[in-house]
Amino acid sequence: MNSAARLVALCVVLAAPAAFAQSPGPLAPAGVMPVPIAKDKPYPGQIHLDVDASDTVQRVIRVHETVSGINGETVLLYPKWLPGTHAPDGPIQQIAGLKISAGGASVPWTRDPADVYAFRVHAGAGVKSIEIEFQYLSAPGDAFGYLEMSRDLLIMEWNNVVLYPAGYFVRQIPVVATLKLPAGWQSATALETASSNGSQTTYKSVGLETLIDSPLFAGRYAKRFELDPGSPAPAYLDLFADRPAFLEVKPEQIEAHRNLVKQAYKVFGSRHYAHYDFLYSLTDQVYQEGLEHQQSSENGTDPNTFTDWDKLAFERDLLAHEYTHSWNGKFRRPADLWVPTYHVPMQGSLLWVYEGQTQYWGNVLAARSGLRTKQQALDALAGNAAYYEIQAGRRWRSLQETTNDPVMDPGRHPIPWVNWQRFEDYYSESDLVWLDVDTLIRERSQGKRSLDDFAHAFFGINDGSTVTVTYTFEDVVKALNAVEPYDWAKFLRERLDATGKGAPLDGLRRGGYKLVYTDTPSDYQSASEGQSKRTGLLNSIGLEMNDKDKAGSISEVVWDGPAFKAKLTQGMQIIAVNGIAYEADVLKEAITAAKGTNAPIELIVKYDDRYLVLNIDYHDGLRYPHLERDTSVPARLDDILAPR
Repeated sequence: MNSAARLVALCVVLAAPAAFAQSPGPLAPAGVMPVPIAKDKPYPGQIHLDVDASDTVQRVIRVHETVSGINGETVLLYPKWLPGTHAPDGPIQQIAGLKISAGGASVPWTRDPADVYAFRVHAGAGVKSIEIEFQYLSAPGDAFGYLEMSRDLLIMEWNNVVLYPAGYFVRQIPVVATLKLPAGWQSATALETASSNGSQTTYKSVGLETLIDSPLFAGRYAKRFELDPGSPAPAYLDLFADRPAFLEVKPEQIEAHRNLVKQAYKVFGSRHYAHYDFLYSLTDQVYQEGLEHQQSSENGTDPNTFTDWDKLAFERDLLAHEYTHSWNGKFRRPADLWVPTYHVPMQGSLLWVYEGQTQYWGNVLAARSGLRTKQQALDALAGNAAYYEIQAGRRWRSLQETTNDPVMDPGRHPIPWVNWQRFEDYYSESDLVWLDVDTLIRERSQGKRSLDDFAHAFFGINDGSTVTVTYTFEDVVKALNAVEPYDWAKFLRERLDATGKGAPLDGLRRGGYKLVYTDTPSDYQSASEGQSKRTGLLNSIGLEMNDKDKAGSISEVVWDGPAFKAKLTQGMQIIAVNGIAYEADVLKEAITAAKGTNAPIELIVKYDDRYLVLNIDYHDGLRYPHLERDTSVPARLDDILAPR
C-alpha cells in the first residue's frame, strides 16, 4: 500500500466511530405527557380514599379511590419525596394490581419509564372522574422490609395508599378518607372523625398535605392519656401495645410526659397545632420508628418501656425529639426542604438545624421533664462526645457533607465502615455543636441569655398557626445575632465545613464538664447495652459486638483502631478469647489482663467458612466515657438541664 492509500485507509478508520455511532433517539416516546408543573390553586375536584386494612393475616391493604376533577388525559403521582425522611423513599414497589376505570369502562394507563412514580392515565375526552383500585402489599415478614402490621397493631401512613393528580400543590387537593380496621380495634390520629360505622371510620375532608401528615396508629390493645388538661390546644399520649400488660403505666410516668409538654411550651412559647397526639407503639412485632408531623408524631420503643422504666432511659428522648419537630421542621422548615408536592426533590443543607438542634432540644427536654435524670442526660452526652472523639471519618468528610446521606441512601442500609464513612451525623454531632452555641451565648451574656431565647424568638412566632414558615442559613445567623451579637456565620461554618479537627467538645468544657474515661461503664450505658444485647468496646480495642442474634458477632470496627490493625472486620464472629470460649465478660477480662503488659489479646474468629487467629495489640485497659465536673468553670450544663 502506497502512502496515499494508507492515508485514505487511516481516515476511514478514524471516521468509523462517528459513521457507525447510533443516532440519539427522542428523549421520550412520542405523545407522552410531561408531568404538569404544580400550581398553587384549588384542585377542581377531590379524592375519596377508601382503605381496607382489616387483613391482619396476609397483611394486604386494599385501596379504592374516586378522583373527580379529571379532564381527559391526566397524570397520577405516587408520593416519592416524603417529609421527615428527607429522601425519595416512597415504597412504590409495594403497590400492585392497579386498575383504573371510568363509568364502568377500563381506562388504560402507562407508567413513565423514566419516572416510575408517575402514571399516565389515557382517559378519553369528557372523562371527569376515575375509579382507582390497587393493593398495598405490607411486608408479611422481616425479610420483606419494615413491618407495618401485626395481628394486634397497625401503623398506617397515608402516603403508602394514595395516588394523586399532578399539577397542583398537594395542600390544594381535598381528600375524604375512610378506613376499615379489624373488628374491636381502637385507633388514634390527628385527623378529625366525620362519622363511624362499626369498624369503619370516615374522616373530615382535609388537604392531601394534611392527610399525609396525619398518620394513624391502631390496635387491639390501647390506652389514651391527656397530657395538657385545660389547654386550648390539648395533647394526648396514645399507647398501643402487643399485650395489655405493657399498658400498665404509673402516674409518675404520665406526669413526666405532662412535664414534657409544659417544658416545651416554656422553650418555644407557642403551639402550632390545634391538638397533638403522641402516637406511641410498645411493640417488637412492628417496626419502631420516630417520625415527626405537625399535629402528631410516630413513636415506637420496646414493649416493656413502661414496665421496665428504670432500665430504658436511653430511649426516652424519642418523644421529646419528635415533639420538638412540631416547631422545628414542621412549622419552621428549611427553605430547601419545603416542596409543593411529593414529586419535587428536597435538599437537606440545613438538616444540622432541622435534625441537629431538634436532637439537642430532645435531650434537654427529656432531662427538664424528668423523662431522664440529670445523671442519665450527662451519661448520654458523654457517650455521644466519646463517639466523635474516635470517629475517623471526620478526617475526610465534613459534618455539612453528611446532610446528603438521606438522598444517597434513602433505605438506610447497613454500612460496613460507619466510623470511616459517616452516616447522618447531622443528628448527634450537631447536638454537640448546639451545646457549643448555647454555652457560648451563656458565657458571653454572663448567664442572661441562652439558646432558649433563640428558640423562643425563632420558633415561637405566629402562635397557633400551622402554616409553614421557611428559613435559610442567613435567617439562623440573624436570629442568633439578635440574641447575642457575634460572628455566628464564621462560628457555624468552621464547625460545619471543617475536616481533620477534633470533636466539637468546647460546649462540654464551657458547660463546666470534661470528658474522662474509667474502667467501669455508667448505669446508663450498661442498661443500654444490656437491653440491646450489645457489647461496646469502641473506646478501648475499637470493637462493638452484637450478641443478640449470634454471640460475638462484630457489628462495628473503629477505622485504624487496635482491632482494625489486627485485621478484624464486620461480619466476623469471635469464637474464643485467649483460648477460652467467647463471652462478653471473657473478652473484657482479657482486655483488663493485657493492661500494662506486652501480651496481645488472641482471638479465634470465624469468617465465612474459615477460622482465623488474630492478635490485638492493645494494653490500655477498658475505657468507658463519663463527664466529670470541672469546678473552675460555671456549671452551665447543669443550668441547661434544669427544669424551667
